[in-house]
Order: sequence, then structure tokens, then C-alpha cells
Amino acid sequence: MNDRSRSRSAARLAAVQALYQKEMEGTPLPLLLTEFHNHRLGKTIEEVTYADAEVSFFDDIVAGVDARREELDERISARLSNGWALDRLDRPMRQILRAGTYELVARIDVPTGTVISEYVDVAKAFYEKREAGFVNGLLDAVAKDVRA
Repeated sequence: MNDRSRSRSAARLAAVQALYQKEMEGTPLPLLLTEFHNHRLGKTIEEVTYADAEVSFFDDIVAGVDARREELDERISARLSNGWALDRLDRPMRQILRAGTYELVARIDVPTGTVISEYVDVAKAFYEKREAGFVNGLLDAVAKDVRA
């Protein structure tokens, strides 16, 4: 994996963490971005070193999901099984799906396969194999809707 791929992977994981924090604490977007820029990306916290993330890519995902959340939630909800509502999913999963859906909708410069496999990897940072498979299937379905 080259440096750009690594920095984008780090940006995706950090974006999901930032979006989770925003939903939990309601941190205003400018403050949230500044906090991540100054205290998380590329820093060491409690002996965990955060990889250097592509900051502009991180900002685009976080701000894009925030701005287009309603549209993204509709696209995700349309692909959930009957009887399932987005709010039944736990918060980290919602953020993973929103960020992945945002990239599929808005970042046509990133290949579909890359988006899906990257968010499957993000899911593996939080969950077991079954949930990673769920992310794979749902983002693949969304991709068929938005990138046909």
C-alpha cells in the first residue's frame, strides 16, 4: 500500500470516529475538525499513534456526511432489509455506512471497489466478520444505485 492509500485509509477511520463523536456529543463541525487536526491526526494518544491522514480527504468526508446526512440516510435505508430502520443500527455502524455512501455518491474519483473494501476494513476495526460482511453487501447495493 502506498503512502497516499495509507493516508486515505487513516482519513476514513478518523472520519468515522469524528462523525461518531459529533453524533454522541453534538460537537459543532468547525470545532470537531479543528480538534481532529490539532489533537488526533498523526498524533500519539495514550500510547496509540494515529496514522497521518490526508487532511483534505478527512475534511471532505466529515463535512460531506454532515451536510448530506438526510440524503445519505435515505439511500442507506432504501437498502436495509424490510423492517429495519437506520436508527436500529448502532452509532459506529451508521457512521461507517454514511461515510461509505458519501464516497460512493460524491467522490466519483475513488473507484467503487476501493470505497467498499476500505469501509469493510474500517468495519473490522470496530466489529467481527459478520458486520464487515453487512457493510460490504450494503455498500455494494448502494453502489449499484448511485454508480450504475
